[in-house]
Formats: sequence, structure tokens, C-alpha cells
Amino acid sequence: MKAIQKIRQLGSQWETQDPFLFCAYHLDQYPKGNDQLGPDASLAGRNIGMDFNGKDGWNMYHGRTVPGFPAHPHRGFETITIVERGLADHSDSLGAAGRFGEGDVQWMTAGKGVQHSEMFPLLNTEGENPLLLFQLWLNLPKASKMVPPHYKMLWHEDIPVVTHKDEENREIQVKVIAGTYQDTNALSPAPDSWAAQKENGVEIWLVTLAPNATWSVPTAASGLNRTLYFYEGHEIATEGYQIPKGHGLDLIPDQEITIQNGDKKGYFLFIQGKPIGEPVAKQGPFVMNSYQEINDAIAEYRQTEFGGWPWPSHDHTHDKEKGRFAIHADGKEEIRD
Repeated sequence: MKAIQKIRQLGSQWETQDPFLFCAYHLDQYPKGNDQLGPDASLAGRNIGMDFNGKDGWNMYHGRTVPGFPAHPHRGFETITIVERGLADHSDSLGAAGRFGEGDVQWMTAGKGVQHSEMFPLLNTEGENPLLLFQLWLNLPKASKMVPPHYKMLWHEDIPVVTHKDEENREIQVKVIAGTYQDTNALSPAPDSWAAQKENGVEIWLVTLAPNATWSVPTAASGLNRTLYFYEGHEIATEGYQIPKGHGLDLIPDQEITIQNGDKKGYFLFIQGKPIGEPVAKQGPFVMNSYQEINDAIAEYRQTEFGGWPWPSHDHTHDKEKGRFAIHADGKEEIRD
């Protein structure tokens, strides 16, 4: 029996399966930065405020001076932001803030509602500022959609990485962001997450294969949804297919599958989870179970702005001299460098 259900080509937003909603993929080769933490380059020819065209290999997105996503609301789901290269500046309506990146992960439960901004400061003024960022939207079940907002940091120094070799002594590396790999457990997710219950089988791994390495994806219980995204490298061979980079494979969890990497180092994102199996109503930044609940969310946001915006600007960035840090809504502060 074949283990691949579907193969799909990837764009900037990757299709996912329940319990995930989608995955945003950002790969930007930003130039050196200027004194305002933006690009030291002309912005002519860009649709500033809505720049997604990839001109010169990078985007401003909704940013006008600094690339990124100024203040916007969320309700009813979680964002898991994996910044493998570059940095992100977080600010939110609860007064929480942070700067993270170079392998760090932010796990944010929007719950009943929060505003946040995600800006990408270009701190290097002498050379390029590459950014590689994944943002997974993980749904919340109806019972958890209105929990208090919460965010936690998974700092890269603390995230477990499992390294082993295939039969030809070629290296396989698995960064365990959620779930378990070879008896190595990830750090705890946000407390109200669907991933917080082990029986939901949520796994999020970043996998790196050396050139020509062979990796067998561990099997799991039937009924789970799982997808392997091949985002960087040359090509892979599996089940008679030759698949170039930029493709996702929906997999049957209880069937074995072996990936033979090509002649370049291969990079993959693997996600898995038990489907929530509830109705999904989506409109922009709100994900609920019915469109009446969407209308209620919009009305409440218009009235309360989910606590308002306590920062000087909607595209707030932190001081250039600050390193990686997090300040939580309860005042707890974490400083990494």
C-alpha cells in the first residue's frame, strides 16, 4: 500500500490538513539595513503597505519602513512562528513584547482575542539580512477558542535536536518543535493548545538530510493527518516518484515511507495531528465554528480592539541594541543575548 495520499506544489502559503489551518512561508534575501531598521535600498516600484511581489528577492509585506506585519487582531486559533534565519520583533495588545529568531520559535494562543505586530528588523548594516520564517496556524477546538491569550518562547538553545546517521553514515538531523522523535520530547507547547494533549499526536519537526541521505519517516497511529514539506534542496526520490523541492506530501500515518535525498542538502518541515473535526468558519484573522461567531468577533474587536494598542506605533520595533528577549503580559522577562 502506498504511503502518499497527495503531492502538491507549494507557494507562499502552504495548504495544510486539520488541525492545522495553513502555513505561511517567508524566504527573503533582505539587503543591509539602514538606521530605521529597514532596507538600505530604494523602495521605488513597490506597492508599499501591500508588497508581496518578491521584487529583488524580498518583500516589505504590510510594512512601510520596516518589513513585516503591523498590528492586526487574531481570535480562535494559535500561531506557531518558526524563525530559522533573521529576526522578528513582537509587540501585542497585552503589553507583551519580544525579539526572537535565528532558530527560535514563538507559540502564541490568540484565544478570545489579541492584537499583535510582527516586524522584521534588519539589524545588519554591513551585509545582507536573510529571513526564513514559517508561521503555522493551528486551530483550537470550540472548548478552547475563548481561552485567555498567551504566548511562550521556545528558545533555540533549549529546543531538542536529534542527530543520527543512515546506513551509509550520512547525517539526519531532526529539530523537535512539538511532539516526540526517537524518544526525545519537545518543549511543552502553550497550555491551552491542541498540542498540549499527547493523545492528539501533534508533531512539528524541521528535518535536514545530508546529500544522498536516506530517512524513513516514523509510522504513527491511523487517523492522524500528516504532511512533509520539501522546501529547500534539489530533489528527493520516494515510492517511484522524483520530486523536486517546493512540494508537499500528504502521508498515510501507519504506512512506512522512505525518503532518498538528492545531491544537495535537503530541508523539510513535517507536521502531524489528530483532526479536530469541527466546523471551521474563517474570515481574515478570525477562526471560529460559525459565521455568527465571526460576526461577534468583528463587533467585539470594533468596540474593544482586544485591549487597545499600548505601543507608540502599529509597526513598533525594539531598540537596535537589544538582543533576543521576551517580556510577557505578567511582567516576566527573559533575556537571551
